[in-house]
Amino acid sequence: MSGTAISVVEVFEQQAAKRPEAIAVCDADGRLTYAELDRRANRLAHELRARGVGAEVPVALLMRRSADLIVTLVAVLKAGGVYLALDHNLPAERRATVLRDARPVLVITHGETPSATGGDPPWCPLPELWACASRRPATRPVARTSSESTAYIAYTSGSAGKPKGVMVPHRAIVRLVVGAGHLPIRPDDVFLQLAPIAFDASTLEIWGPLLNGGRLVVAPAHQLPLGALADLVCGEGVTILWLTAGLFHHLVASGLAARLRGLRFLLAGGDVLSVESVNAAMADLPGTTLINGYGPTENTTFTCCAALAEPVTTPRVPIGPAIDGTSVYVLDDAVGTAPDGQEGRIHAAGAGLAHGYLNDPALTAQRFVANPFSAVPGDRMYRTGDLGSRGEDGALDFHGREDRQIKIRGFRIEPGDVEHALRAHPEVVDAAIVATSSGDERSLVGFYVADEPLVSEHLRTHMGTLVPPYMIPAVLVWLEALPLTANGKVDRDALSAYEPPGRGDLSSDYRGPGTPLEQWLTEMWGDLTRTSPVGVDDDFFELGGHSLMAVRIIVEISARTGVEIDPQDFYACPTIAELTELITADAPEQADMRSDEDRKSAGE
Repeated sequence: MSGTAISVVEVFEQQAAKRPEAIAVCDADGRLTYAELDRRANRLAHELRARGVGAEVPVALLMRRSADLIVTLVAVLKAGGVYLALDHNLPAERRATVLRDARPVLVITHGETPSATGGDPPWCPLPELWACASRRPATRPVARTSSESTAYIAYTSGSAGKPKGVMVPHRAIVRLVVGAGHLPIRPDDVFLQLAPIAFDASTLEIWGPLLNGGRLVVAPAHQLPLGALADLVCGEGVTILWLTAGLFHHLVASGLAARLRGLRFLLAGGDVLSVESVNAAMADLPGTTLINGYGPTENTTFTCCAALAEPVTTPRVPIGPAIDGTSVYVLDDAVGTAPDGQEGRIHAAGAGLAHGYLNDPALTAQRFVANPFSAVPGDRMYRTGDLGSRGEDGALDFHGREDRQIKIRGFRIEPGDVEHALRAHPEVVDAAIVATSSGDERSLVGFYVADEPLVSEHLRTHMGTLVPPYMIPAVLVWLEALPLTANGKVDRDALSAYEPPGRGDLSSDYRGPGTPLEQWLTEMWGDLTRTSPVGVDDDFFELGGHSLMAVRIIVEISARTGVEIDPQDFYACPTIAELTELITADAPEQADMRSDEDRKSAGE
């Protein structure tokens, strides 16, 4: 592995000098070579320094996914600053909390008003910055940046709802993507930037190509239907793709994975992968290496990676050994190394470790502790809060979170173990467990993904062969797909609040379908949301719909009618009446979905 005692800026500039005319980044609006990206970032960096950006100074970015965003990231680092990416979907109150904590010198936007960012610190629309930056020199500004300088701050969920800012240094990014044995990146590789910029998977997607002379393809800012995503991957010749576990499962279930055979590497992570989905993907993509990646934000995207060369025959998909530049310890209660096969607490150390939590030295000291296994003075390790075990080959299995443990009727239950037992059923693709309360009573509710609803008693009987009776959920609920957060992880809050709606819970009065198209849509929505009857004025999200269910409907509409619905249009038209108008505007003949044979038999 290349040394990590070098900054991201230095590695990028080395690539720009080696391959000035190679394409560095492209989006729907155009392409930039390495030389062009370098010059534009230099000009913008000079302008940022004139506005107060310097060593360890945060700059908040409230920007859409675009090539302009990539230029801005590089410019912030060249100015010596620290970038803080803000999710557009953050509630205003949470965004304000983040800004108060990070205290950035400015917020760069695509044109949002001060009220949209809280008004303090000052906001800077990108067009205004470009206009000023165009008069600045194209040479690199003199800025104090080292491998230990903070490169970015990523906010994650904290206790009592207070987000915590993880300070990630330059060395951690370099360790992730430069000379990486777990992911050997070449100059001819093409990455797709698909993850939300505030999600740490974007660190791999962006800096993977830019620090290795590759090409970065920036996906459109809006959510893509699965078919359009596959088209983009194929059309741009993407060779390395990262997907959240939820999106990976949905891609496999949709039958579209086989269209991605140009990939060298398909990485998935952020949550537990289904053995069935992994094996199906390996069958669909014989020339692609599938990698299961594991790691907390505090250890910069990946801590372990399992390159899966053969179908998985174990109950869990392994998360693999530690990646280069990282040490992983599975420790028992006495902080000694747990024997192979025995569950323990996962700790991580090495060059990927963050500095700690911004403005929270107490939490930093609690989670980033002295490393007793290192001879390096001052070396630390991170207590991940995850449970796992190590196999004889050194690869790790992920068991779940220690802080998700549930106590029911005196028994301590790890939901990950129950989820594992539910996933072990041959027809179950994915599963999640939550605890619900009624008065003083708590019970487990299990949600599972399968092609069709299964007999609950059969599921319980199967689980009874793997876990004790107190770990079998009182209620089992079939879902088309598990709901996901903006970062692609299972939305357990949504599951905890889940209640199958009745008609009395809906804001609309019932109005039945009037055309064959509306009839088909009401039947499909009813099947997916388990609501009957579904009216044409019922709101999809009031019925219990979610983003992955919406993607499934969009795929079905495309297959049945040939009409491609943009996800944003679907969200704007969440009733069958509105959706029918959207479909028939593109294809009026689809209002009557009957075949020629049906019309003849009706005497038409």
